[in-house]
Formats: sequence, structure tokens, C-alpha cells
Amino acid sequence: MTTNYHAAELPQPASVWVTAAQAGGRLLPGLALAFGIAGLAYATRWATGFTALSPMILAIVIGMAARNMFGMPALAGPGVAFSLRRILRLAIILLGLQLTFGQVAEVGVSGLAVIAATLGATFIFTVWLGRLLGVEARLAQLIAAGTSICGASAVIAANTVTRGSDEDVAYAVACVTVFGSIAMFLYPWLPGLLHLDPQAYGLWSGASIHEIAQVVAAAFQNGQDSGEFGTIAKLSRVILLAPAVLALSFFAARRGEGGGGAPMPWFVLGFLALAALNSVFVIPAEAKAAVATATGFLLSAALAAMGLSADLRKLRAMGLRPLLLGLASFLFIAGFSLVLVKLAA
Repeated sequence: MTTNYHAAELPQPASVWVTAAQAGGRLLPGLALAFGIAGLAYATRWATGFTALSPMILAIVIGMAARNMFGMPALAGPGVAFSLRRILRLAIILLGLQLTFGQVAEVGVSGLAVIAATLGATFIFTVWLGRLLGVEARLAQLIAAGTSICGASAVIAANTVTRGSDEDVAYAVACVTVFGSIAMFLYPWLPGLLHLDPQAYGLWSGASIHEIAQVVAAAFQNGQDSGEFGTIAKLSRVILLAPAVLALSFFAARRGEGGGGAPMPWFVLGFLALAALNSVFVIPAEAKAAVATATGFLLSAALAAMGLSADLRKLRAMGLRPLLLGLASFLFIAGFSLVLVKLAA
């Protein structure tokens, strides 16, 4: 028996490689820019000899300065976006090798209650205040999602339901990036002043700072214990993204606005898988140290991309009221979560 194949049905390995090469070529300029800024941040830290200076914070500062002083070449856009999303998520997955489920249990019922209550209260407060300030409802919901859940990822996921404009999405992303960055710089100065022990500071950071990378940068400034606890608390908060967006979809459908959904953040599952691996098997200290170094560099590259994406002009283009809403939401989540952390201590 013979089988006839049409030429169009035959595998085309050469065309697959060409397509892959073209995709890689589009990403290369932006990847080179983000990784170059991360390298510059590490070099600056090494040159100053000030080891307490975080390369992650340096990377976002250099990135924001470059973007807002010189702009970002359009050619770098795809690679920067890839760094901000895929590289960041890869780094978070690799963080799983630095944690165990025994440490996750340390968050406890009270810690999870703090996180869930903070998320719900912040979202409701932000939407309510947005209506009071006259901010367009879709934009207010996007700022609420980004502030209360997990920054830009939550904004993009929530927009599958809210159906906001590209300008709304850009404004909300810029808003959570700027105020999350402010929190990243401000928080490390406060644990002594507020009498927070390492775990309390980690819980506060994880429950209130916008982006995962910002939590990592701020929490680890207070030591390894705060960094690990803050990362776990933040990932517990990220897991709530899926039910939060489903709730948005439900209420949008009830209002007759249609609905949408969002997939479970896959990188959380990768993080959990590596944490499970680290909980069950003994991984050589040398290998874990190498992975930790690589993870720090990848996080710095992601933060460089975040800085390159923060166009401060977008905040001015839509007026002051949404900016005030983002600021009020930032202050609310910081203050509300701090009260709960103190009560839970």
C-alpha cells in the first residue's frame, strides 16, 4: 500500500528554523538592552563597593532614566516586553529552588487572611473612590486590579473583562509601576521605624507592594528571612488573580457588559513545582548558589525592562484624577495591610 503526500503537507524544517530565527531577531535588541542595563547595574554595584546597593533597584532606576530622558527605540519594544513578562516569570519560577513548603506553612492562616482581606478591601476602596473622583469606571477597575493583586499582570488579565482602551491599560500599568517602584524604594527604610520583625515586614511587603519583582527587591533589602517570606506572601496573593478576575467577569455579566476570563498564572505553578522539588530532594549547595545568582540577574533584567516601560508622560496625558486615585490606592493598601499585620502579630 502506498501513501501519497502533497508537497504542502510535508514537514518544512528549514522554514521552521527561519521563522524561529526571525522571532529571535525581533527580540534580540530589547533583550540586549534589558540585559545590558542589568549588567551595568551589577558593574555599578561592584565599582562602588557598596554591597547593600541592590542591582535590582539600580536596574529599574537606570531603565526609567534611559526611557524618560532618551526614549526607547521601537526596535527594542518586543524584547523589552519579553523581558518584562517571560524573563520575570522565569526568574520567579527559579526562586522556587530557594524555598520549601515548610516555609510556605509559615504564612499561616492569619497571614493568608491578611492577604485576602487587603486585596478585597483595596479593590473595593479604589473602585469607590474612582467613582467619587469622576475617574472612568474601566480605568478605575484596572488601577484597582493592578494595585490590589499583582501589578501589570493583573491589569492585563482584568482588561479581558473590563474591555478598557489601550490608553486605559497603558495608564494603569504606568500607575502601578510608578507607585510600586516608590514602595520598593520606601519600604526598606521602615521596618525599624514601624517595629516590624523580618516576617512581619515580609508579610507587609508581599501583601501590599504591586509587582512581584518589586516585592522581591524591597523584601530582600531587609534580609533573607524577609525576602523569602515576602516572596511567599506575594505569590499567595498572585494565586488570587484567577478567582478575582472570575469575580469581575461574574459582576460584568450581571451588568450586561459581557464577560471574560483569565488563565491561572502558569509561572506560579512552576514556582510551586520547584519548591516541591526543593522540599523533597537535597539539592547541592553549589548548584543552588549558581541558580540564585542567575535568578538575581534575571530579576534585574526584568526590572530594567520595567523601568524602560515606565513612560511618565502617560501619567500626565490623562490628567491628575486617575493619578490621585493610584496614589490613594497605594496609600490605602500600604496602611490597611500594615494595620492587619500589626493586629495579626
